[in-house]
Amino acid sequence: MGFFTDTSICIGCKACEVACKEWNRLPPDPPFQLTGLSFDNTEQLSASTWRHVAFIEQRKPVRRPSAGEQTSDHRWLMASDVCKHCTDAACLDVCPTGSLFRTEFGTVVVQADICNGCGYCVSACPYGVIDKRESDGLAWKCTLCYDRIGEGMVPACAKACPTESIQYGELSDLLDRATARVQTLHREGVTDARLYGHDPDDGVRGNGAFFLLLDEPEVYGLPPAPKDTTRDLPAMWRHMALAALTVAAGIITAFAAGR
Repeated sequence: MGFFTDTSICIGCKACEVACKEWNRLPPDPPFQLTGLSFDNTEQLSASTWRHVAFIEQRKPVRRPSAGEQTSDHRWLMASDVCKHCTDAACLDVCPTGSLFRTEFGTVVVQADICNGCGYCVSACPYGVIDKRESDGLAWKCTLCYDRIGEGMVPACAKACPTESIQYGELSDLLDRATARVQTLHREGVTDARLYGHDPDDGVRGNGAFFLLLDEPEVYGLPPAPKDTTRDLPAMWRHMALAALTVAAGIITAFAAGR
């Protein structure tokens, strides 16, 4: 199970942010400051913001698909970001207490009651999603409403989205819808439309939350080629073991030669 977020129909209402905060009883954010990032006042995902709606202002010609004429030279890109629930989730690999676990729905959840606040998962996440809360020192992130979907309910953010920009369901069904949507946009002349986070051959073997974007991932603050940050650890351990054996062999040889 997972999310498909179609940013082409996001209106930036932030209903998803509010619904997420209410359902999960997240603490308030610090007093908002002017960020200079259009109407983006939460700036990024954090321990207290598990859904974040980005506003990106661009100077780019906008054309009406039906007529083809230019209607504006300015556009806003809006996108509701969230934890990607990676197939290869580095946060799971580095957690020393088992606080992070894979659910029966394929999602990744933090169990706050056994988190020791080490922060390894924070630095391991290739998307910068997981954050530690100052008030308790524990790691927090989106659970994809584990408590709701366990009761057959739709996650709060998807339920609150008025345009169905956020869709929840079986990943294969969502991918079919997303692919059809991209094809429609391409036929209408929106040739920049592309999917992000859906590919099982990418650096995290695909995500449980993927997106339809209208520009490069970097424009939305997303890494263009995310990688499982723990994928090289087995090779590193092998090299360290080989180096240790080589040093030990050298010491033994030197000791034997000196007798």
